[in-house]
Amino acid sequence: MSKKFKYEADASRYNKMNYRRTGNSGLLLPELSLGLWHNFGRNDDFQNARNLLKCAFDNGITHFDLANNYGPPYGSAETTFGKILKKDFKKYRDELIISSKAGYDMWDGPYGDFGSKKYLTASLDQSLKRMELDYVDIFYHHRPDYDTPLEETMGTLDLMVRQGKALYVGISNYQPERAAEAFKILKKLGTPCLIHQPRYNMFDRWVEDGLLDLIEKEGVGAIAFSPLAQGMLTDKYLNGFPEDSRAIKDGRYLKKDQIEQQLSKIKQLNEIAQNRNQSLAQMAISWILKDDRITSVLIGASKTEQILDSLKAIKNTTFSKEEIEKISE
Repeated sequence: MSKKFKYEADASRYNKMNYRRTGNSGLLLPELSLGLWHNFGRNDDFQNARNLLKCAFDNGITHFDLANNYGPPYGSAETTFGKILKKDFKKYRDELIISSKAGYDMWDGPYGDFGSKKYLTASLDQSLKRMELDYVDIFYHHRPDYDTPLEETMGTLDLMVRQGKALYVGISNYQPERAAEAFKILKKLGTPCLIHQPRYNMFDRWVEDGLLDLIEKEGVGAIAFSPLAQGMLTDKYLNGFPEDSRAIKDGRYLKKDQIEQQLSKIKQLNEIAQNRNQSLAQMAISWILKDDRITSVLIGASKTEQILDSLKAIKNTTFSKEEIEKISE
């Protein structure tokens, strides 16, 4: 079970954030981590990307989460991050947790996808080169690969730690049964799984069917991604579809008809949030953090104001029984 820690030193940035222990490990993560899935690609505004990272770090967000295929195009988020790291954060490297992943399609041919030793080894080497790093703090297998022996995939994660290319390893998107097998293999190899990264929000609650119980039992941390359901759990779509919204601009991960199907629920949840003196986005994050088994929540942002708004969520993570029941309805 995660334990909360408040940093008591004079460094003001750390006093703005709560930190939780990651499973049974010695690693503390901020309750909010910044994901670079969107807004850090080659065609995104570089200065805005710098501002987002600076704003996060200045407010105690010490964990930046990437993957080999974040962009677009693939790899460009890591390249952007590497440039900003060199420019603005080089002297703070030991105050940062930097994570990356591999498991989805990355390059052409049979060796650029899934979970083989060939792919994972090459991918991490490429990621380190793009970010100009000697090591990442956490390296994840991004999704389960049922055609590759799990022993091969987990053995490669263990190898990455032994080679000094990663300090810790994790898995993402693994269902409970497969996750349990992965934990067992890694423990036997001597490189225990640090953390599991599942999708989790008020609309997508699959982790409650066994995964949260499993990570608690095994002493593994959890970091939830898509806490706002790609923007549905905000007030953005209550009165139509803004031109600059993801559903209009992109449409790959969030479509208009998805929002329209959930709009009635979104409006009801927004009322509950207002009664808590929170925005819907803040309540969505607080709702995940109410569970001590969650180590951190991964937020995305296109504006610094969104980061500052999300930070308010950590101040109110207590819910009444009545509020929990209303949300569940």
